[in-house]
Amino acid sequence: MANQIDMLHGSLMKKILLFALPLAATGTVQQLFNAADGIILGHFAGSDALAAVGSTAPIINLSINLFIGLSIGASVVIANYIGQGRSDRISDAVHTAALLSLIAGVTIAVVGICISRPMLHAMGSPDNVIDLSTVYLRIFFSGMPFMMIYIYFSAILRSKGDTKRPLVILLCSGVIKVGISLLLVIVFGMSVKGVAFATIVANMLNSGALVYLLLHETGPFRLRPKKLRLTREHFIRILKIGVPAGVQSMVFSFSNVIIQSTINGFGSDAIAGSAAAVNYEFFCYFVLNAFGQAAVTFTSQNFGARNAGRCKEVFRDCMLLGAAAMLICNFGFFFGRSFFVLVFTTDALVIPWAMIRFGHVLIFQWVASSYEISGQCMRGMGHSLLPAIVSVLGTCVLRIAWIYTIFQSFGSFEMLMNIYPITWAITGAATLIAFAVVSRKEYRTMEVK
Repeated sequence: MANQIDMLHGSLMKKILLFALPLAATGTVQQLFNAADGIILGHFAGSDALAAVGSTAPIINLSINLFIGLSIGASVVIANYIGQGRSDRISDAVHTAALLSLIAGVTIAVVGICISRPMLHAMGSPDNVIDLSTVYLRIFFSGMPFMMIYIYFSAILRSKGDTKRPLVILLCSGVIKVGISLLLVIVFGMSVKGVAFATIVANMLNSGALVYLLLHETGPFRLRPKKLRLTREHFIRILKIGVPAGVQSMVFSFSNVIIQSTINGFGSDAIAGSAAAVNYEFFCYFVLNAFGQAAVTFTSQNFGARNAGRCKEVFRDCMLLGAAAMLICNFGFFFGRSFFVLVFTTDALVIPWAMIRFGHVLIFQWVASSYEISGQCMRGMGHSLLPAIVSVLGTCVLRIAWIYTIFQSFGSFEMLMNIYPITWAITGAATLIAFAVVSRKEYRTMEVK
């Protein structure tokens, strides 16, 4: 019980914070260590190396987001069984998720290595960075099985409220990763190869530690290799929740690939500047994502227990905490942007591009809490398709349309960046309306029962 949160009884806001803060720290620490790669490359390997790695993020996200969505589905299913008190089903779902992590990792590794260079060509990567980007992606994807194990096993632990131990593991492996990156880049001059190999080592350590923890867990969460199988019932439930979430993220990433392709058209300085600024958007997003994960997990357990009043409280508290946290992070980075940009680059040609992204994107990112929290609450109640459709239409389709209409008329970097706050606002309003309709129906059903 020391590594578990009782989400069904007691004060919610305190427990949401106990769940979300370590998860926010995990995402922030993870991004810090990823950002360290950019800092090391920017200062010791040059702007081309920084641009090469920074421009690969959309391709990586496009490749892995479907399977990350399935990990969310696994977490929801397991949390729902916890709320129902079904220990036997928890164990089967845990082993289904564990085997799924292996399948996901191998699949992404093979596909990712094959599509790396074609995708970079399709995105119009500049000649001075495409070779470096290709090398980085192929090495990165080769370590994908270890990354998927960490993601899925963290989701399993998260379903019962254990967000602290994955944080400790990440801290330890991250320090080692930075040390290896510094050694390989500065001493051995390996540039992007160095940070890619360091990432694989870190993922190996992360996955190995979580496998060890689950092998020594007690009760239904204990991993028993002989029980690894895709149980049909649980696999279908995971797919029902996870596929829409994963497809949403994939389409979202596809729209970002198109945006990145458009950024590439402004040259390597714009790519490097955008890559530097986007790190701070990731920092803020991980904070919001922590409260989104709290929303889906707490809702899943209380929905399983058929407690409508508590589900309402989860939505209210997560929305309040998530939006407030985002406001603090967004404005904190924005007002300190002159300092924060210099962390990544001192190139006078790169800095102005980063500043534009700070002023047009980062400062409005808190608006995204409107659809992140409400969408996750719907997933916790078993409705994953509707928020996915709303997000695909409100962000992805609208962003692509913006690029080929409004942006084509003006052609400025500022007009390209305006696409983010506009789509966040539209998607947020639509998702809140969808949540109001779905939740009202589900709450009435729970109250009748």
